Amino acid sequence: MKNLLKSFRITTAFCVFLTLFYILVLWIVSLLIGPNNGNAEVVELDGKVVGMANVGQSFTKDIYFWGRPSCAGDGYDATSSAGSNKGPTNPEYLADVNARIEKFLEHHPYLSREQVPAEMVTASGSGLDPDITPVSAFVQMQRVATARGMSVESVRKIVESQIERPFLGLFGPEKVNVLKLNVALEKADR
Repeated sequence: MKNLLKSFRITTAFCVFLTLFYILVLWIVSLLIGPNNGNAEVVELDGKVVGMANVGQSFTKDIYFWGRPSCAGDGYDATSSAGSNKGPTNPEYLADVNARIEKFLEHHPYLSREQVPAEMVTASGSGLDPDITPVSAFVQMQRVATARGMSVESVRKIVESQIERPFLGLFGPEKVNVLKLNVALEKADR
Protein backbone atom coordinates (compact mmCIF):
# COMPACT_ATOMS: atom_id res chain seq x y z
CA MET A 1 0.00 0.00 0.00
CA LYS A 2 2.90 2.29 0.81
CA ASN A 3 4.32 1.90 -2.72
CA LEU A 4 0.92 2.48 -4.30
CA LEU A 5 0.43 5.78 -2.47
CA LYS A 6 3.97 6.88 -3.34
CA SER A 7 3.40 5.97 -7.02
CA PHE A 8 0.13 7.88 -7.07
CA ARG A 9 1.80 11.03 -5.64
CA ILE A 10 4.69 10.83 -8.13
CA THR A 11 2.29 10.31 -11.04
CA THR A 12 0.13 13.25 -9.93
CA ALA A 13 3.18 15.50 -9.49
CA PHE A 14 4.52 14.61 -12.94
CA CYS A 15 1.10 15.10 -14.56
CA VAL A 16 0.76 18.57 -13.05
CA PHE A 17 4.37 19.54 -13.78
CA LEU A 18 4.41 18.27 -17.36
CA THR A 19 1.01 19.77 -18.17
CA LEU A 20 2.07 23.19 -16.90
CA PHE A 21 5.50 22.88 -18.53
CA TYR A 22 3.93 21.95 -21.88
CA ILE A 23 1.55 24.92 -21.77
CA LEU A 24 4.40 27.24 -20.77
CA VAL A 25 6.59 26.01 -23.66
CA LEU A 26 3.76 26.50 -26.16
CA TRP A 27 3.06 30.00 -24.82
CA ILE A 28 6.73 31.03 -25.07
CA VAL A 29 7.06 29.63 -28.59
CA SER A 30 3.91 31.47 -29.72
CA LEU A 31 5.23 34.71 -28.21
CA LEU A 32 8.61 34.37 -29.90
CA ILE A 33 7.80 33.01 -33.36
CA GLY A 34 4.01 32.99 -33.67
CA PRO A 35 2.07 35.56 -35.68
CA ASN A 36 0.83 38.56 -33.66
CA ASN A 37 2.78 37.35 -30.62
CA GLY A 38 0.45 34.39 -30.24
CA ASN A 39 -2.75 36.43 -30.40
CA ALA A 40 -5.53 36.16 -32.96
CA GLU A 41 -5.30 38.57 -35.89
CA VAL A 42 -7.72 41.46 -35.45
CA VAL A 43 -9.20 43.10 -38.58
CA GLU A 44 -10.03 46.79 -38.35
CA LEU A 45 -11.92 49.26 -40.52
CA ASP A 46 -11.75 52.98 -39.74
CA GLY A 47 -10.08 52.25 -36.40
CA LYS A 48 -12.88 49.91 -35.27
CA VAL A 49 -12.42 46.18 -34.79
CA VAL A 50 -14.76 44.41 -37.23
CA GLY A 51 -13.72 40.85 -36.51
CA MET A 52 -11.04 38.22 -36.13
CA ALA A 53 -9.34 36.93 -39.25
CA ASN A 54 -9.31 33.31 -38.10
CA VAL A 55 -13.08 32.88 -37.61
CA GLY A 56 -15.63 33.13 -40.41
CA GLN A 57 -18.45 35.64 -40.37
CA SER A 58 -21.84 35.71 -42.01
CA PHE A 59 -22.10 38.01 -45.03
CA THR A 60 -25.43 37.86 -46.86
CA LYS A 61 -25.72 41.16 -48.73
CA ASP A 62 -24.89 41.26 -52.42
CA ILE A 63 -22.32 44.03 -51.87
CA TYR A 64 -20.10 41.58 -49.95
CA PHE A 65 -18.29 38.38 -50.81
CA TRP A 66 -19.80 35.41 -49.05
CA GLY A 67 -17.92 32.76 -47.11
CA ARG A 68 -18.66 29.10 -46.70
CA PRO A 69 -21.92 28.14 -45.03
CA SER A 70 -21.71 27.39 -41.33
CA CYS A 71 -23.14 24.43 -39.44
CA ALA A 72 -22.22 26.20 -36.20
CA GLY A 73 -25.57 27.78 -35.50
CA ASP A 74 -26.60 31.17 -36.80
CA GLY A 75 -23.85 33.60 -37.63
CA TYR A 76 -20.80 31.38 -37.13
CA ASP A 77 -21.38 30.87 -33.41
CA ALA A 78 -17.99 29.68 -32.13
CA THR A 79 -19.57 28.00 -29.11
CA SER A 80 -21.29 25.60 -31.50
CA SER A 81 -18.25 24.79 -33.61
CA ALA A 82 -18.74 21.48 -35.36
CA GLY A 83 -19.65 19.90 -38.63
CA SER A 84 -23.13 18.64 -39.29
CA ASN A 85 -21.96 14.99 -39.11
CA LYS A 86 -24.40 14.18 -41.89
CA GLY A 87 -23.07 11.84 -44.56
CA PRO A 88 -23.10 12.70 -48.26
CA THR A 89 -26.15 10.49 -48.86
CA ASN A 90 -28.17 11.79 -45.91
CA PRO A 91 -31.51 13.19 -47.24
CA GLU A 92 -31.41 16.18 -44.85
CA TYR A 93 -27.86 17.02 -45.92
CA LEU A 94 -28.77 16.76 -49.62
CA ALA A 95 -31.82 18.97 -49.07
CA ASP A 96 -29.63 21.59 -47.31
CA VAL A 97 -27.08 21.54 -50.13
CA ASN A 98 -29.78 21.82 -52.80
CA ALA A 99 -31.38 24.76 -50.97
CA ARG A 100 -27.97 26.47 -50.76
CA ILE A 101 -27.37 25.87 -54.48
CA GLU A 102 -30.75 27.41 -55.34
CA LYS A 103 -30.05 30.45 -53.13
CA PHE A 104 -26.58 30.86 -54.64
CA LEU A 105 -27.97 30.67 -58.19
CA GLU A 106 -30.70 33.16 -57.30
CA HIS A 107 -27.99 35.72 -56.49
CA HIS A 108 -25.68 34.58 -59.33
CA PRO A 109 -28.02 34.13 -62.34
CA TYR A 110 -25.05 34.23 -64.71
CA LEU A 111 -23.86 30.84 -63.39
CA SER A 112 -25.11 27.38 -64.23
CA ARG A 113 -25.64 24.77 -61.51
CA GLU A 114 -22.38 23.04 -62.51
CA GLN A 115 -20.41 26.28 -62.04
CA VAL A 116 -21.34 26.69 -58.36
CA PRO A 117 -18.22 25.86 -56.31
CA ALA A 118 -18.85 22.99 -53.91
CA GLU A 119 -17.34 24.90 -51.00
CA MET A 120 -19.98 27.63 -51.36
CA VAL A 121 -22.78 25.17 -50.62
CA THR A 122 -21.10 22.78 -48.16
CA ALA A 123 -19.95 23.71 -44.67
CA SER A 124 -16.43 23.14 -43.43
CA GLY A 125 -15.58 20.63 -40.72
CA SER A 126 -15.50 23.26 -37.98
CA GLY A 127 -18.30 25.33 -39.45
CA LEU A 128 -16.15 28.44 -38.84
CA ASP A 129 -13.92 28.52 -41.91
CA PRO A 130 -12.84 32.14 -42.63
CA ASP A 131 -11.36 31.39 -46.07
CA ILE A 132 -12.57 30.52 -49.54
CA THR A 133 -10.60 29.51 -52.62
CA PRO A 134 -9.81 32.13 -55.26
CA VAL A 135 -12.22 30.34 -57.62
CA SER A 136 -15.07 30.91 -55.17
CA ALA A 137 -14.17 34.60 -54.97
CA PHE A 138 -13.93 34.94 -58.75
CA VAL A 139 -17.43 33.51 -59.34
CA GLN A 140 -18.85 36.15 -56.96
CA MET A 141 -17.07 39.12 -58.58
CA GLN A 142 -19.83 40.00 -61.04
CA ARG A 143 -22.51 40.06 -58.32
CA VAL A 144 -20.39 42.22 -56.00
CA ALA A 145 -19.31 44.59 -58.78
CA THR A 146 -22.90 45.08 -59.97
CA ALA A 147 -24.24 45.61 -56.43
CA ARG A 148 -21.54 48.19 -55.69
CA GLY A 149 -21.58 49.88 -59.08
CA MET A 150 -17.92 49.03 -59.62
CA SER A 151 -16.24 47.49 -62.64
CA VAL A 152 -15.57 43.78 -62.56
CA GLU A 153 -11.91 44.50 -63.34
CA SER A 154 -11.49 46.74 -60.27
CA VAL A 155 -13.10 44.06 -58.08
CA ARG A 156 -10.81 41.44 -59.68
CA LYS A 157 -7.75 43.49 -58.70
CA ILE A 158 -8.95 43.63 -55.10
CA VAL A 159 -9.55 39.87 -55.04
CA GLU A 160 -6.12 39.17 -56.56
CA SER A 161 -4.44 41.42 -53.98
CA GLN A 162 -6.07 39.41 -51.18
CA ILE A 163 -5.05 35.93 -52.35
CA GLU A 164 -2.82 34.31 -49.76
CA ARG A 165 -0.25 32.00 -51.33
CA PRO A 166 0.86 28.67 -49.80
CA PHE A 167 3.43 28.94 -47.01
CA LEU A 168 6.90 28.77 -48.59
CA GLY A 169 5.12 28.10 -51.86
CA LEU A 170 4.54 24.50 -50.75
CA PHE A 171 2.32 24.13 -47.72
CA GLY A 172 -1.42 24.65 -47.98
CA PRO A 173 -3.68 25.88 -50.75
CA GLU A 174 -4.19 29.37 -52.12
CA LYS A 175 -6.96 31.03 -50.16
CA VAL A 176 -8.79 34.29 -49.66
CA ASN A 177 -9.84 35.48 -46.22
CA VAL A 178 -13.43 36.69 -46.69
CA LEU A 179 -13.37 39.29 -43.90
CA LYS A 180 -10.10 40.83 -45.12
CA LEU A 181 -11.43 40.82 -48.70
CA ASN A 182 -14.63 42.62 -47.69
CA VAL A 183 -12.68 45.19 -45.65
CA ALA A 184 -10.37 45.82 -48.64
CA LEU A 185 -13.47 46.19 -50.82
CA GLU A 186 -14.99 48.71 -48.39
CA LYS A 187 -11.77 50.76 -48.40
CA ALA A 188 -11.54 50.75 -52.20
CA ASP A 189 -15.21 51.67 -52.70
CA ARG A 190 -14.89 55.03 -50.96
